[in-house]
Amino acid sequence: MIFRQLVDGRSSTYTYLLADEDTLEAVIIDPVYEQAPRDCALVRELGLEVSATLDTHVHADHVTAAWLLRRDLGSQVMLAASGGAKGFDRGLAQGDTIEFGRHSLEVRETPGHTGGCLSFVLDGGVMAFTGDALLIRGAGRTDFQQGDPAQLFNSVHTQLFSLPDTCLIYPAHDYAGRTVSSVAEERAYNPRLGGQRSAGDFVGYMNNLGLPHPKQLAVALPANLRCGAPASGEAPLQAPDWGPLRYSYAGIWELDGSWLEEHREQVLVLDVREPEEFDGALGHIPGARLLPIGELAARADTLPKDRPIVAVCRSGGRSAQATVILRKAGCERVANLAGGMIHWLDLGLGVAEGEPRCEV
Repeated sequence: MIFRQLVDGRSSTYTYLLADEDTLEAVIIDPVYEQAPRDCALVRELGLEVSATLDTHVHADHVTAAWLLRRDLGSQVMLAASGGAKGFDRGLAQGDTIEFGRHSLEVRETPGHTGGCLSFVLDGGVMAFTGDALLIRGAGRTDFQQGDPAQLFNSVHTQLFSLPDTCLIYPAHDYAGRTVSSVAEERAYNPRLGGQRSAGDFVGYMNNLGLPHPKQLAVALPANLRCGAPASGEAPLQAPDWGPLRYSYAGIWELDGSWLEEHREQVLVLDVREPEEFDGALGHIPGARLLPIGELAARADTLPKDRPIVAVCRSGGRSAQATVILRKAGCERVANLAGGMIHWLDLGLGVAEGEPRCEV
């Protein structure tokens, strides 16, 4: 199985990508709105087909990317039928299964953090994705969204601590850099739910946390009740519109050489190699301007702003970093030529011959 644990640093949210290695069918658990370009890039680079996005509950600290991923990847939106959200494709309940290739996720209802919390158990107990019901050495708060500490205690003990000792626990959040635990560990060492703690101990603990409400509550909760769909019906997260840009998993906007060949006059082609490479065996793109990457940061403000900039190098590595430098310098319409001059030549596209060097 293909498995990736991804993190959103702002909300400390974990997003999980699971896929069958043979069929390449995939599911995504707890996607974050702002990270949708990252997640889509990873899916495309791995050649996966996402059949479903699953939310463990209606989140209060970030907006789900479920609606965006349905729009961009064609995946179905799935979450608890009892969670109060609208706009999903499939409402889930206790005992349901979500299949992807040879693998399956069993739905277990684990309410208490909110009234509609779910956990997803992989292949009979290999892994469990517990949302905010069971955290690593902790548990989700129970003081809003129909939270109930006694109910959460029961959910964890009956639905999660009943799984095999070796079952790996993957929560929706962690605020201390911890990535995974196990049922045996949490049953023994969880200071709120494990050991000899009783339901009364847990209720007393949770009722006296005194936590402030999440900072994103006013924005996140209403959006997540729409499965992440903007109130206007249009997504504020849009790819740049000046060309068919792709967002790579490395976080770089890229363009293909065939599009650049047809639109060279509409952009500034910025070659960031050294002069001897610019004039060397690979040649350079007709009309390209030369500005070595070592000089780019100091001279970025001299570049014209009236056209988008496409950065070019030998293979696409240095030019990818050049796009980062340019964006830091305030150049917003910037992209990397995917594969650089090597890919340009592989496509059979022409290079300049006898053209005087044009430097910035």
